[in-house]
Amino acid sequence: MSRADVVTGADGIPRCGWATGAVDYLAYHDEEWGVPVRGEAALFERLTLEAFQSGLSWLTILRKRPAFRAAFAGFDPVAVAAFGPADRERLLADVGIVRNVRKIDAAIHNAQAVVDLRTEGGLDALVWAHAPAPRPGPGLQSLAELPASTPESTALARALKAHGFVFVGPTTMYAAMQACGLVDDHLAGCHRAGVVP
Repeated sequence: MSRADVVTGADGIPRCGWATGAVDYLAYHDEEWGVPVRGEAALFERLTLEAFQSGLSWLTILRKRPAFRAAFAGFDPVAVAAFGPADRERLLADVGIVRNVRKIDAAIHNAQAVVDLRTEGGLDALVWAHAPAPRPGPGLQSLAELPASTPESTALARALKAHGFVFVGPTTMYAAMQACGLVDDHLAGCHRAGVVP
């Protein structure tokens, strides 16, 4: 295992190497990444932020998350689905978020898809139906072993697209599955590996 894979910090705690480059990453790794996320608004937020992250550093999104939450009405799907042209212009002018017109339009569009899903069990049920069973535990020794996508993330992307979602490709959905705790991709040796059942 290379030092970049699992790194023991100044606090003596071993962590996935990607989490040791910034305080924001460290807190996210220790408190959120890989912890199961349930609930419509929470999952809508994660899917939206993963879409905004596409092509950017996740650190950029983490640091802008409070502004995203304010700009997108706390990721209340009903509120975001009701956004009109004035809201769109407001978002495009908001320096606190990523001002990408396609991603902003996707977030508004996907909010309506989330609302529409309520008649078919909801976003929570759809996302969690694609979790590998049983939930894979830690065992990966290296960051190089982490897949970019899996059959489950491909199936989730396909299911979301069938329900009208956009910006939900297999790679983005695998990142969401990692972030939302559908899989445990903390590396063997990391203090968070296998912590969440």
